[in-house]
Amino acid sequence: MNILKDSFGRTFPYIRMSITDVCNFKCGYCLPNGYQVDKSDNRKFLHLDEIRRLAKCFSELGVNKIRITGGEPTVRKDFFEIIKVLKFESGIKKVAITTNGYHLDIKAKLLVDSGLNGINISIDSLNRNTFKNITGHDRLPEILKGIENLQDLEFNNIKINAVLLKNINSSSKDFDEWSNFIQNNKIDFRYIELMQTGENLDYFKKYHVSSKVFKNYLSENKWIYQTFGKDAGPSLNYIKPEYKGKFGIIAPYSKDFCKTCNRLRITSRGDLRLCLFGNTGISVRHLLQKDSQLNELKDLILKQMQFKKQSHYLELGETGSTKNLSKTGG
Repeated sequence: MNILKDSFGRTFPYIRMSITDVCNFKCGYCLPNGYQVDKSDNRKFLHLDEIRRLAKCFSELGVNKIRITGGEPTVRKDFFEIIKVLKFESGIKKVAITTNGYHLDIKAKLLVDSGLNGINISIDSLNRNTFKNITGHDRLPEILKGIENLQDLEFNNIKINAVLLKNINSSSKDFDEWSNFIQNNKIDFRYIELMQTGENLDYFKKYHVSSKVFKNYLSENKWIYQTFGKDAGPSLNYIKPEYKGKFGIIAPYSKDFCKTCNRLRITSRGDLRLCLFGNTGISVRHLLQKDSQLNELKDLILKQMQFKKQSHYLELGETGSTKNLSKTGG
């Protein structure tokens, strides 16, 4: 039974937990100049015992799924230890990660052996040059090889995310390439609308395009809308019987997007964030130092739920305290 509930009746079986702000890519929509040390916050990233205590707390509050994010989570030297602790010592049933796929060809077996339940990989284009221009890295072949390796190991819960960018990856040709890709691959591909953050206003104005362009493509090509499970993300999913994979749309600017919100966020330094683009949040790190603090930690988190707002208000240009997506795990 899920105990986490806000004043609007929404329940929260799903936590996105960032374990680092560091990222080794330079995506234009997030970190165009690469990762820069935040000198205004000298706190270290959550350590293994703090992560274990936090996950155990959420498990006892009814959370059944944690997604590990960054930055790029695999840059942490203890990344695989973190996955194993979450999977086997915290009571959490499902553990997934979001990654840029760096060295995925090498890491695939380690990921499967860690007990991981799912992986989301960011691939903004299947065109090698476009991918390089967006990310600053010519690594598309190794990422696609990594996906092959995961499939060879019979790891099936693979999703690919791409940020929808005007005149870069938003044409029917781009959509057709992904359609061909998922026709014979059991992979969910989702386009995410470009979101405005505190640092990317000029980029947002230049490259934002409504997800309706992709939705229209799906309609014209007779894709069928599919409902999703209670711990799923915000994606609107579409299927075709003859296709192994699925299409999806994550449209944060659409009407009523926040009505189905089912997740909370923890930053890499131990702050509970009630919304990706909210101003509300509080540090819980002082209650992660001893196992005996568990009940006090649960009480604090439960009290915070009353402050969760009904909407992110992104459509009004309010980006909250999110400077860039690496700060809160996207």
